Formats: sequence, structure tokens, C-alpha cells
Amino acid sequence: MAPSLQLILILTLSSHLMVYEGNAATCSNCFLHSQAVYYPNSDQHGTATGACGFGKFGAKINNGYVSAASSLFRGGIGCGACYQVRCTNGNYCSDKGVNVVITDQGSGPGEFILSRKAFGRMGETGHDAKALLALGVVDIEYKRIPCSYPNKNIIVKIDEHSDYPYYLAFMLWNQQGMKDITAVQLCEPKRFVCKLLSRSYGAVWATTSPPTGALAIRMLLSDDSGDEKWVAAANNLPKHWKAGGTYDTGVQVNDQ
Repeated sequence: MAPSLQLILILTLSSHLMVYEGNAATCSNCFLHSQAVYYPNSDQHGTATGACGFGKFGAKINNGYVSAASSLFRGGIGCGACYQVRCTNGNYCSDKGVNVVITDQGSGPGEFILSRKAFGRMGETGHDAKALLALGVVDIEYKRIPCSYPNKNIIVKIDEHSDYPYYLAFMLWNQQGMKDITAVQLCEPKRFVCKLLSRSYGAVWATTSPPTGALAIRMLLSDDSGDEKWVAAANNLPKHWKAGGTYDTGVQVNDQ
């Protein structure tokens, strides 16, 4: 082979390799590989307790297709995020797998500890689902997907341990899209005063001595690219909010 032609081929192959590696490094829609297990002592749905603080809502959200996560928990930031998870055993597994919501933290052989319902849903048939459950641990591939709650606004759920007017803790339900809620502010609209809340644990935001009066909530939505946006609830929390109460924010956030 002529030296000049050989050099051209080497440069061409190097160029294709650089493009491939660049696409792999920046691919936000690629499947990653791990393993999954399931909660052995739970019912078909998720659990009513968990590190995210969702309570009973965490067991029935997404019709029970939920999971605990290891590194994807991210100190609570990952609570409420949605993932497509599919097993890779060609004898039993469907191509679509199952879409789950992160509601808890856990560690196992891999990234996910699925509800029994979600684990079995990865199977092609009911018989396959039983075979997967018998295996207990399966190789999987997963990727993050947008959460979707059709015709539902983000809901503020006041934690039962809140103590009006001295201590306020709450979580946000029905978060759509693929962005994370990384900060929350409570604002007193009449005085134009806002207070940045702390993440108590999981998806629970809390503050002592909350502002008085009707309260406006602002949420900072962030993604891996560094894009951030503050979103304000359309509806305020009432002046005399109640522990255990739920309040509709009047907004949906569908950022992908």
C-alpha cells in the first residue's frame, strides 16, 4: 500500500473513532448497564416508608412501578426521577421493560431495587415474570426518561410532623419532565421576602420559623447540562396551612 494512501486511511479511521467517542461521552439517551433485584418482603407495590419521605404516596405512585436506587438516589435529588429499566436475558425479557419512579434508597448487587410488580413487568409474559422473580438478580440496562402525570399539577404535601406556625416541612408530588428540583424558596408575597429552604432528607424540604401569611413556592429546576430555571407556583399555600394537608400548586413542569 502506498504510504500516502495508508496515511489517509489512518487519519480517516482516527476521525471516525473520535466522533464515536465524542458521541458516546455526550449521549444523554444511551442505556447504561447494571443489575437489578426486588424487595423480597414487600407486596406487589412499593413500600409506604422510604428515604424519599413520600410515605403511602411512594407505594402507589406510577401504579406501584417504583424502585429504590443506589447512586442514582444522589442524596435525595434523585427522588421522583423516572427511568426505563429492561433486563437483558433474551429468554424472558421484553424490549420495553418497565418505567419506574425512584422513591427510596437502597444498595444491592446493582443500581435498582424494584418493587415486585416492576421486576415482573420486565418479563415478556406472566410465565416469564415468574421466572425472573425466581432468578432474583438480573442484568439490566437503563436510561432516564421524562416523568409524565397527565392532567396532574405538582402537589405540595405538608409533612405530618409540621407544627404551625413554628416548623414547616413538605414534599412535592407529580414532578414532570427530566429536570431535578435542586432548591426551593418560600416567599411572602405581600412583603416580597423569600427564604431558601434546606433539604431535610430525601424529597422533604423544611424550615423553622417559616414566613407568615399566604406563602408562594418557587422551585429551581436543574439538569446535568447546567441549565437552571426558577418556576413559581400559581397557587399560594394558605396562611393557616395544616400538617398533613395537600395543596395544588396549579402548575405543571414538562421540561425535558
